[in-house]
Amino acid sequence: MKYATTILAFCVAALLSLGLVMLYSSSMSQAGANYPVAQVIWCGVGLVAAGTLACVDYRHLKKVSIPLFLAAIALLVAVLIPGVGLRAGGAQRWLNVAHQSFQPSELAKLALVILLAHFAERYQRFMPTFGRGLAAPGVFIGLTLGLIFLEPDWGTTLLLAAVSGIMLLVAGVRWRHFFPPLVLGAVTFVTVLLHNPVRMKRVLSWMNPEETKEGVGYQAWQAMLALGSGGWTGLGLGNGRQKFGYLPEHQTDFIFANIGEELGLIATLGVVIAFVVLLFCGIYIAWHSRDTFGMLLATGLSFLIALQAFINIGVVTSALPNKGLPLPFISRGGSNLFLMLMCVGLLLSVARRAADNRATVARSIDLEETAIPQTA
Repeated sequence: MKYATTILAFCVAALLSLGLVMLYSSSMSQAGANYPVAQVIWCGVGLVAAGTLACVDYRHLKKVSIPLFLAAIALLVAVLIPGVGLRAGGAQRWLNVAHQSFQPSELAKLALVILLAHFAERYQRFMPTFGRGLAAPGVFIGLTLGLIFLEPDWGTTLLLAAVSGIMLLVAGVRWRHFFPPLVLGAVTFVTVLLHNPVRMKRVLSWMNPEETKEGVGYQAWQAMLALGSGGWTGLGLGNGRQKFGYLPEHQTDFIFANIGEELGLIATLGVVIAFVVLLFCGIYIAWHSRDTFGMLLATGLSFLIALQAFINIGVVTSALPNKGLPLPFISRGGSNLFLMLMCVGLLLSVARRAADNRATVARSIDLEETAIPQTA
């Protein structure tokens, strides 16, 4: 467990350092940009929160799982109210808190993972049944996804749907119960997609990037140019050209392209490897957790971080249509960075309690062995 937590912490520290450096590089294209400073502040606050959560017993989350989920739902409803939620880019996803924008969907991610883990542990023997195993958790999963979908935020909706599905399967839901709702959800999603002109244009642009590089596919095309121009070792830190008005959102959703342009293929492969290693460390922690709640919590948090990273990288490399998800620990965005660091803190808490439990068991075995009388 010591090696898993050490490697996990090293990967997170490396990604955070790279993110701060790349945000500083991105700010060169905007005179007076102060978001690198804001990111440093959010990083510091997030590290304090992660350290605090790592020292606290994660099992205390069971007491606040329902209140936290209700608070997240209330904020998701509030953000949809005209005049309360901030609207930008055709979406209403943000709340203004103390002159800082905050995405309630970030809190909803954590709240849903905690609630699912608590529910599955409490009704563990009923998870193979359809009623309590799938229908009951499907109610609060559907409520959360529906509110996020209305913002609209399709990327977060798909991310949470995937994480929730993985947690339910790990908890013991049977495939014969899980498969029909999965097919129904996929058919519903495709139907809504076909009747949404904006998203359909993105999908068609993804299928024909060269034909739409001057229109809908401009951002994806510029990202590919940035990655291609970087080569193996990149143009050098700060020497990227796409950030000077060519690549939109180069400091948020498409910062991976900026990394590829300035630091090259070696750096981008390093980022991918770091997230893969992070996922395996999280799975190892989940596998060795001391209880079902810890196992499911660590599983959900690990896949929440890793899947968001892989979706972002897939979008930037044109392996997936544009979804608009930030790259964890690297992209600009205080609320997402804070959530990701909280997830890391909870993973360390699960690992710490698992290590303490193994140490207690080892001591008890030693005491039992010393208590056995030795025969000649």
